[in-house]
Amino acid sequence: MTIAHVVDDDDAIRDSLVWLLRSRGIDARAWPSAEDFLADYQPDMQGCLLLDIRMQAMSGLELFERLQALGCRMPAIFLTGHGDVPQAVYAIKNGAFDFIEKPCNDNELADRVIAAMQIDQRRRQQLASMVSVDARLQSLTNRERDVMDRILAGKYNKVIAAELDIAMRTVEVHRARIFEKMNVRSAVELAQLLAGSQPD
Repeated sequence: MTIAHVVDDDDAIRDSLVWLLRSRGIDARAWPSAEDFLADYQPDMQGCLLLDIRMQAMSGLELFERLQALGCRMPAIFLTGHGDVPQAVYAIKNGAFDFIEKPCNDNELADRVIAAMQIDQRRRQQLASMVSVDARLQSLTNRERDVMDRILAGKYNKVIAAELDIAMRTVEVHRARIFEKMNVRSAVELAQLLAGSQPD
């Protein structure tokens, strides 16, 4: 489930953030501390993080760094006071999605959360596509990989046959099997599939 994960140790702010996000149709859940969120964290969590940068005990920045070390890729938005801007800029340089100074415009905040959640969704779809394409590539034989590389280079069957010292009919059979296994109908589709499976 895609959720905005709100971590803030101020009860009133935390409650108002959850109310704001839900009023915009965004599913939100809140934690009163970084430690509480870490205790509940699961690698399959989806959505985005909305972190107060300055909290008692563990700060939002420390939480973000801990989550990165755990492999968490959810986009993080930091809520900062004026004096916390240098820390927020540091967080951006280290992979955070954005920071917003308090007090902030409600619509701007909600829009940034929606944008972050869309990025998380795209990343997950891309990862699923990469896994699917990789599984299809693994099903190819070494000879089929040789032929596929040459197809992607734009070479004709006759040229591929000469380079691999095989009959042109054999190249045609390999080509048909490659297209079937990769679930494409043409060399153009094959090239587009492999290009689209590359990470951003």
